[in-house]
Amino acid sequence: MDLFKFIFSKTFLKQLGFAFIAGVALIFLLLQWLKSSTNHGDYITVPDLSKKTMNEATKLINEANLQLVMQDSTDFNAKYPRFSIIEQNPPAGGKVKKNRKIYVILNPSGYRKVTVPNVIQVTRRNAESMLLAVGLDVEKVTYIDELGKDMVYYIKHKGENILPGSQLTKTTKVELVCGNGNQDNHRRNEIGGDNGGE
Repeated sequence: MDLFKFIFSKTFLKQLGFAFIAGVALIFLLLQWLKSSTNHGDYITVPDLSKKTMNEATKLINEANLQLVMQDSTDFNAKYPRFSIIEQNPPAGGKVKKNRKIYVILNPSGYRKVTVPNVIQVTRRNAESMLLAVGLDVEKVTYIDELGKDMVYYIKHKGENILPGSQLTKTTKVELVCGNGNQDNHRRNEIGGDNGGE
């Protein structure tokens, strides 16, 4: 009975009220501290680094109180200047916190070298697909008197024969020399011409 009276006494209710107010105040102060320590609501707009050099990008990132991290280069992109930034993450215009890392990918100095596949004795269509797959362009197809119609006999670049396994810069234009299926006719004409001469 005394406990019941104490719970509803003015003294206990006052203490309970003080404890409640102190708890609310403590929670409020804790939230304010967290807000200030995590920069809650304080965001920075990510600058556009596209086509910027590393020096230009570093200056922009430092001014924005962010950090710049370069990742591995990718294949050369002719739409961007050499050694310029072609990708960034987070993207330009994004909202980030102070000191956030901005990851960038740099455009290399030029196209990389690729290995010429072995397309000798392969049909023209398959050869074109194989060359395109490694990044080489078939600029021209010429025909010679050979039995295998549309069969590749030589690969040429700037008029010179190229052996399978050679290294060429990606996007290099090559020429395929294919047979026209007329080897027998060509030989008969040569034989006929020799007999006629006799």
